[in-house]
Amino acid sequence: MGKGGQNHGRGCGGEPLSPPSPSTFPAWARSVAECEAEFKVSADCGLRSDEVRRRHEVYGWNELEKHSGPSVWQLVLLQFQDTLVRILLVAAVVSFALAWYDGGEGGEMGITTFVEPLVIFLILIVNAVVGVWQENNAEKALEALKEIQSEHAMVKRDGEWLPNLPAKDLVPGDIVELKVGDKVPADMRVLYLISSTLRVEQGSLTGESAAVNKTNKRVDSDDTDIQGKECMGFAGTTVVNGSCVCLVTQTGMNTEIGKIHSQIHEASQSEDETPLKKKLNEFGEYLTAIIGVICVFVWLINVKYFLTWEYVDGWPRNFKFSFEKCTYYFEIAVALAVAAIPEGLPAVITTCLALGTRKMAQKNALVRKLPSVETLGCTTVICSDKTGTLTTNQMSVVRLVAMGRSTDMLRSFEVDGTTYDPHDGKIHDWPTSNVDENLRMISKIAAVCNDASIARSGHQFVATGMPTEAALKVLVEKMGLPGGSATSSLDSSEMLRCCQWWNGIAKRIATLEFDRTRKSMSVIVKSTSGSNSLLVKGAVENLLERSTFIQLLDGSVVQLNDSMKGLILEALHDMSSDALRCLGFAYKDDLSEFATYDGEDHPANKILLDPSNYSSIESDLIFAGLVGLRDPPREEVHRAIEDCRAAGIQVMVITGDNKETAEAICREIGVFRTEEDISLKSFTGKEFMSLSDKKIRLRQKGGLLFSRAEPKHKQEIVRLLKEDGKVVAMTGDGVNDAPALKLADIGIAMGIAGTEVAKEASDMVLADDNFSTIVAAVGEGRSIYNNMKAFIRYMISSNIGEVASIFLTAALGIPEGLIPVQLLWVNLVTDGPPATALGFNPQDKDIMKKPPRKSDDSLINAWILFRYSIIGLYVGIATVGVFIIWYTHGSFMGIDLSGDGHTLVTYSQLSNWGQCSSWEGFKVNPFTAGSTLFSFDANPCDYFKTGKVKATTLSLSVLVAIEMFNSLNALSEDGSLLSMPPWVNPWLLLAMSVSFGLHFLILYIPFLARVFGIVPLNFNEWLLVLVVSLPVILIDEILKFVGRSNVRRLSGKHKDD
Repeated sequence: MGKGGQNHGRGCGGEPLSPPSPSTFPAWARSVAECEAEFKVSADCGLRSDEVRRRHEVYGWNELEKHSGPSVWQLVLLQFQDTLVRILLVAAVVSFALAWYDGGEGGEMGITTFVEPLVIFLILIVNAVVGVWQENNAEKALEALKEIQSEHAMVKRDGEWLPNLPAKDLVPGDIVELKVGDKVPADMRVLYLISSTLRVEQGSLTGESAAVNKTNKRVDSDDTDIQGKECMGFAGTTVVNGSCVCLVTQTGMNTEIGKIHSQIHEASQSEDETPLKKKLNEFGEYLTAIIGVICVFVWLINVKYFLTWEYVDGWPRNFKFSFEKCTYYFEIAVALAVAAIPEGLPAVITTCLALGTRKMAQKNALVRKLPSVETLGCTTVICSDKTGTLTTNQMSVVRLVAMGRSTDMLRSFEVDGTTYDPHDGKIHDWPTSNVDENLRMISKIAAVCNDASIARSGHQFVATGMPTEAALKVLVEKMGLPGGSATSSLDSSEMLRCCQWWNGIAKRIATLEFDRTRKSMSVIVKSTSGSNSLLVKGAVENLLERSTFIQLLDGSVVQLNDSMKGLILEALHDMSSDALRCLGFAYKDDLSEFATYDGEDHPANKILLDPSNYSSIESDLIFAGLVGLRDPPREEVHRAIEDCRAAGIQVMVITGDNKETAEAICREIGVFRTEEDISLKSFTGKEFMSLSDKKIRLRQKGGLLFSRAEPKHKQEIVRLLKEDGKVVAMTGDGVNDAPALKLADIGIAMGIAGTEVAKEASDMVLADDNFSTIVAAVGEGRSIYNNMKAFIRYMISSNIGEVASIFLTAALGIPEGLIPVQLLWVNLVTDGPPATALGFNPQDKDIMKKPPRKSDDSLINAWILFRYSIIGLYVGIATVGVFIIWYTHGSFMGIDLSGDGHTLVTYSQLSNWGQCSSWEGFKVNPFTAGSTLFSFDANPCDYFKTGKVKATTLSLSVLVAIEMFNSLNALSEDGSLLSMPPWVNPWLLLAMSVSFGLHFLILYIPFLARVFGIVPLNFNEWLLVLVVSLPVILIDEILKFVGRSNVRRLSGKHKDD
């Protein structure tokens, strides 16, 4: 076992010491001895048990806090803060009280009056359950964060190693051994390495794409970012290579992951309502005021019916109050509230959003939170990561530079392809017939000095190992085999056949691992002839410094002179200017003591055990060539950026990559124009944070770039944008991105590269990690919003009609035409299918050519409100009118209505029906409705109560029919049915059929007819319903024509101006 496994138990006594203050101590900028002194511990002994107990009292357990969320009862109460819900609750309570009163009085309609409050209570319960379920999901990100913590650790205490100590028992000052595969259990300072190298995968915390090397050497700066703390291991990260002994510096909520936990919790506490939720709440408050005014007005114009008095000596005297009539008009007020509230709206909105999530899922956008579908539609800024989102996250070689025929020339080859698919693209101007010796050597080094592999997963090619090495293997496959090479021994199904061939003729027998000092990696290989050689790849400048020769096109080796070196460095500079990552290739045939090396038993093997010898082994090299690699942009991203520009959406790129590389990619994909001056549009994270006018910079038109950005920079940018009224979509994949994802209006996590923490904190997950998927989702979100606007307006216009109907009934003094349970049925069931079907309206072709709507845009502008008020007034006139027609007319427009034998009355009698008992000689004939005979011999005045059942049925049927025809009007906000016929949305025609079917159900099934207080209609009565209902289409067509004319006139005026 290495040094970390030794027992240093003797001499580990000493007096107890006061605990350190790790929160202010920059362990990364202090030496190992200073750290041991600060934490009052020795790496040889560890902490004493009694000292551990004292430190537990000071620092607590090494675990993340459990934030207690609101109780279920609090969540339930939270659901009743919605204005519409409160109105419904009041209506339900009052309705229940009136039903109870009617039942106590022996009222015949008791069953129907109890149905109404029970249905309203059921709506409220379902709404509360759904709301509580959604709220309960809010803390999932914090739970996912806990899952990435380590559970056990190997800790030294009292001079003894404890192999499986629970990680939550760790305290600052504990000595911990880490080895390959371990999760780091707390933030800790590396004291010494047991192996020669130590690499840690910390990308989920820092955003780095590759595992990073760790050392025990201190960092020069007290104030450095997480990536710069090379001697620190962070809780939740994973050791992928090597082993070491560390000193715990921070535990629990003081670790870096603990800080992220706090930020996620803080961000979750300040989640804003979605734009639609805000609009609906505003509408609810507006509706409350309208309902209040109308209810008061209805009472005022009907007060004469339940409160009368006489004037004596000019003063009112002898007041008479009718409690029965008072409760009757109170019921009208309740009916008014029920009519005004679109009870089915929450269910229809949820259904439409759910359908929207299915559409988005087909486009690889997986929506986790339903309201985010609508929020996407008003996104004004997309803050996107670069790696893997704008780019493929698959490194590829784009340029190959080889030696020429003489020392004064180089050859350059352009390479196509953006994925790990060996057949994706080709090398331009490649000598297919006979590959020269220099190109063969480059191919050999790229294939053999390489630890990566590529496999096929479905339709994708996936790399294992370093992305740059995988790209080199793809290059080797594109280069092909040297002419005349035997391939009979190769597996024809092998994807990397050329790499396999090179590894067959050059067997690797030793590896000199990469390190940051020499910036290269090499392998010793034995050829089929039995001779050994060294193949090297690494940073071009470093290889040139250690090279004394170059290989020319024909394979000849000549001295490397200054002019040739200058030519190579010039090519290197050109590629670096294009933001390419460059790698050089070199080799060596004269290996001195390694010429006969054949494995670990060889005498020279001891030289390989010390990495400090690698630089001397990799000397006097023969330089062969270089390649330029990059993480290429996704092919579809340029078009998606253009779509964003046309749609008025600003794209900001926030990346941890270096500035030059990010700027080159941004120019290529169209975030910046080719010749655009970006000196005021491209910043590093630290540069931007130091500016005093950050908001002014963010308000610039066009794209912006933030490179070398840390998580806190992302959060600050999102916060500033939201303060400025922007609707922000933010992408992220790491644990460190979770707070910004939570803070953004739309948090978008990566499905492939993303951590579970990022996914749980997000509103949407990209199944393909592709930026163009975000843009497609925004277009879908806009379409869904437009459709939602259509059915919200449809439902509200229907409710305006119902309010108008009840108001006219009260104002004219005629019997109540529609009872609350019938209005509930219409609002919930009959209106529901057409409203939902409007969510299937096809997407506008130019939807991504319009600017994003403002989040505070009203659902209903003045013209739309006027239009629907006219429609609503007609609905009121039609429903009340058909009620009056049945009582006062034997026929209407040639339609005979006298077939049932009912008695006709005058309008005056109908409007003064409350005085019926004082009419002399008033008699009513029996009439039939369906199979029921209605007789009024005992009390003729019941003709205006139980006898109104046929007139009520006609009113309800007219209301249903008008609302079905009105749904056709809602297909387009201002387009005629001639230009947008009903069959563009066949779902709407199906929904209308379903709604009519449901209406027939309650009409012709006796039990349901009794519950709803209606009776069957005959053929002539249905003709009357259609004659009264169909004009709603003509009225709205005229109003749409006026609206279109005004728009054309205003647009023409703007052009003239």
